[in-house]
Amino acid sequence: MAMLSFEHKYRVRGGTLIGGDLFDFWVGPFWVGFFGVTTMFFTVLGTLLILWGAALGPTWNVWRINIAPPDLSYGLTFAPLQQGGLWQLITICALGAFCSWALRQVEIARKLGMGMHIPFAFSVAIFAYFSLEVIRPVLMGAWGYGFPYGIMSHLDWVSNTGYQYLHFHYNPAHMLAVTFFFTTTLALGLHASLILSAANPRAGETVKTVEHENAFFRDLIGYSIGTLGIHRLGLFLALSAGFWSAVCIIISGPFWTRGWPEWWSWWLNLPIWT
Repeated sequence: MAMLSFEHKYRVRGGTLIGGDLFDFWVGPFWVGFFGVTTMFFTVLGTLLILWGAALGPTWNVWRINIAPPDLSYGLTFAPLQQGGLWQLITICALGAFCSWALRQVEIARKLGMGMHIPFAFSVAIFAYFSLEVIRPVLMGAWGYGFPYGIMSHLDWVSNTGYQYLHFHYNPAHMLAVTFFFTTTLALGLHASLILSAANPRAGETVKTVEHENAFFRDLIGYSIGTLGIHRLGLFLALSAGFWSAVCIIISGPFWTRGWPEWWSWWLNLPIWT
């Protein structure tokens, strides 16, 4: 509630990319904007298409609902609605909603005079989705290589794709992605625990300052990245995890068709072993 007292300071005009002042208004605490309207349009339409696809299916069990991509025989063409066409339309709506939301974030950043860190970071997540549902299927020659919309069917797709390349964890890009994911949780876990320990001292002790936080890590590992640096590092690690997770699936199939353990034969063929 305390934020409401100064929130009006940030309700400034301008910064829009499209529409000028036409959609430059708020609904309650939410700024609308042209891309806010397109986000709602694609979100509502995509959700209704998912519900329609579920109604056409054999079950309403939320775990078993499945909207699959077209059969491989359709290639990159449009398929009939009940043979994968719904999946294609839902994918278009999803990309429309994601990209609209990112552009809305750009407009908000322009309005507040901020950098583009937030829309850039969200764009990496969009790229990961785009690589799975568009880039890889196009490179493979059929929309059927995209993942289905459904909880269990999606998990089955992940499992089957992994086994298709014998052992997906040997994918070098996958290794990088997993490393960045775990390092993200480690770095931000260390950061969060430091903040909590500084802001919640023992009874009778005073709240610690930034100088105490920096001194802790200087004593622990010999270096403190600083309050701004840890957030930049966390952003870099998280975006790297998303980026390499997209790369690992793009190269599986279009650029490497055998089992990933075979890729490491180059190591055994190095002349140093002979």
